[in-house]
Amino acid sequence: MLRKLLLSVLFISSLAQAQQTYKSPLTSAIKETDLKRDLYAMADDHFRGREAGTLDELKAAVWLADEAKKAGIQPAGDDGTFFQFFHLIRHRPSDRSTVAINGKGLALWSDVLIAQANEAIVDAPIVFVDKGREEDLARVDVKGKAVAIIASDEGLNLNMSLPERRYPVFIRAKFYDKLIAKGAAAIIFIADKLGEESWPAVTPQMTRGLYDIAGGINEKIAPKPPVIWVHAKQLDDLKKVGSRLTTHIITESFDYPSVNVIGKIAGTDPLLKKEYVLISGHIDHDGIRQKYGEDSIYNGADDNASVCVAMLAIARAYTIQPAKRSILFVFHGSEERGLLGAKYHAAHPVVDKSSIVAVLNGDMIGRNDVNEATVLGANDPHKNSDDLVKITLRANQEGPKFNLNKDWDKPEHVEYFYFRSDHLPYAKARIPAIFFTSMLHSQYHTPMDKAENINYLKLKKMTDWIYRTSWILANEKERPALLPNFKLER
Repeated sequence: MLRKLLLSVLFISSLAQAQQTYKSPLTSAIKETDLKRDLYAMADDHFRGREAGTLDELKAAVWLADEAKKAGIQPAGDDGTFFQFFHLIRHRPSDRSTVAINGKGLALWSDVLIAQANEAIVDAPIVFVDKGREEDLARVDVKGKAVAIIASDEGLNLNMSLPERRYPVFIRAKFYDKLIAKGAAAIIFIADKLGEESWPAVTPQMTRGLYDIAGGINEKIAPKPPVIWVHAKQLDDLKKVGSRLTTHIITESFDYPSVNVIGKIAGTDPLLKKEYVLISGHIDHDGIRQKYGEDSIYNGADDNASVCVAMLAIARAYTIQPAKRSILFVFHGSEERGLLGAKYHAAHPVVDKSSIVAVLNGDMIGRNDVNEATVLGANDPHKNSDDLVKITLRANQEGPKFNLNKDWDKPEHVEYFYFRSDHLPYAKARIPAIFFTSMLHSQYHTPMDKAENINYLKLKKMTDWIYRTSWILANEKERPALLPNFKLER
């Protein structure tokens, strides 16, 4: 009887082993204490907000490389290092630029803002079109003229994060293409109440200008009709018959160094280890900017030190228990300048592009309701792999069991958040990609985004979810398939 029982146990055990082709994820290796220690270090004032293209970003990259090595990650960057360097190309309006209305010069950045960094020489009559409604524009010929418009939030949904900083961008988008197509020589926006409130917040970003990398749409700039902002006190001068705008906008261009920190943990399967699951986050944040309260250092604890330290924690788990496929860790530089590190690596991957089975990107994973999160790229039209979505949802059910907020993945969501993180260049490169986040909050892009405000239980649960998803991808026999008709509209 005992012999039969032992045989039955052995049979059941061998059957289970045959069905269980790989071990369970080692989530016990991901510790809240490690996450907290690393996040306090990375979001410390020592790194001065890690602004892209500065020594502060490079210092943070060196710290990350050191911590990656301690976590067991092997270098996979250039020349046997952790680093993949690239150049940021920056164009900004020069302080030598001049703007005058009716021959009276305006003081740059206090009386007038230059909203785009393009060379321009304009000497043109001004036509006032009130708030630029269709009936206002229909009654005038704007060709060859500087069009003066009172800014207005009519038709805009400003129920979003940082509306005061984004307002000028939305106002420009509302009118620019339409007026340029009609032949306008320049556009003058007259600040309304929100425009005046926005003035101090948007001045730093306008003085910074445009950034890109080689091959990007802003690598080189051409002359364009200028866009300027003036205060409401200029309204009477702009409305006078015979008013005239005279501008000479000069741009300055610079190259800055930036860097991706890249490493890998090799897989164990002789064939599958040649394939990679790419896990990504970004190093940089906003540096030192205008003061909020008593602080001017934008530490970026949630955005995006939270994911960087999660990646270190995931690496420790893989070091103890490797998977069949290899794991590629990419800490991107210059995300806040337009996803530039991700664009560079997607165009110059350190491994063969075809060997990347999926990209798991995270951005801001340490705040809001501890039981709620979202994953972007899980729903049409953003979804590019059914298989990847199924694996991601399976990992959630096996682990943290978050209630998933699907609203943020809708194309009509006012934040357009799917288009604002480092998975995007990979999705455009036709690699299955998905984006984990705990969503925006009131301290987003402010100096209050500090390590002390992170919910470390939430951060641990999000880290577990990303790790569990990567573990399935790194061990399943089949790689996730790309949807053949996937196309991004923006």
